[in-house]
Amino acid sequence: MPAATAEPAFTNIRLEHTKPISWIVFNRPDKANALSNELLEEFSRALEWLRENGEPVIAIRGEGKGFSAGYDLGQVAPDGAVDPVADRARMRRNLDRYIAMWDHPKPIIAAVHGYCIAGATQIVTLTDITIVTEDAKLGLVTVPVGAGYVSPVWSTLVGPKRAKELTFVPGNSIDGRTAVEWGWANHAVPADRLIKSVQSLAERIALTPPDLLALKKASVNQAMNAMGTRQALAAPPEYDAIAHTAESVKAVKSHIARDGLKAVIETYRVPSTMNISKQDEQ
Repeated sequence: MPAATAEPAFTNIRLEHTKPISWIVFNRPDKANALSNELLEEFSRALEWLRENGEPVIAIRGEGKGFSAGYDLGQVAPDGAVDPVADRARMRRNLDRYIAMWDHPKPIIAAVHGYCIAGATQIVTLTDITIVTEDAKLGLVTVPVGAGYVSPVWSTLVGPKRAKELTFVPGNSIDGRTAVEWGWANHAVPADRLIKSVQSLAERIALTPPDLLALKKASVNQAMNAMGTRQALAAPPEYDAIAHTAESVKAVKSHIARDGLKAVIETYRVPSTMNISKQDEQ
């Protein structure tokens, strides 16, 4: 076993070690834990360091009111012309960061509370186990500025029909209980039980030796790869890079520049999937 190395210093995330978990905590609560380029770089560095350091189980959570509101739109959707080549490369790098969780030797648990939107759901989808609060809001951005970057990742867990239902309606979302029904999450728990539930599960997982855990994880992933999961994850950046150059997306960005993001979001507000279901039952 290689000697432990010094823990890196971080600004946008932090590491917490509570046996048997090493927590990666998104630490931009004043920005709704938006996934900035800097945060994502630190996230990748943390994952790499934890390959040979820290506890036998990794868990991810967000500081503050929610897990993460998704990508930092000031960076990923700036005003002005879009270079589709650079745009595609950026999105490919992000997916590669999340696939690194898939390939990581340690089990990775996502602990999701509050909101988990768009790009944040990509991260959670590619963790090994997900525990959400019953009232968590999980979904896509309200303003349609992309075409096929996030929802194909969802389809690997929930199937094509539910992924299409989610992505066709701007701002569509589901709650924690529905996420379990759809197969996107393992368990939905009361908010005050989230951390304790993750801790309990991690303690049971850690009873299995780390080398066997790595083999168990790799064997399940290989089965998924045989069904095309890794191939499915290769295509999303292509579609979104095209979408970002579309006239319809340019029009939405102009609308945002003219009237402000909040005003534009209101024009796309729709009930969540769960609310629609309840209305249909009445």
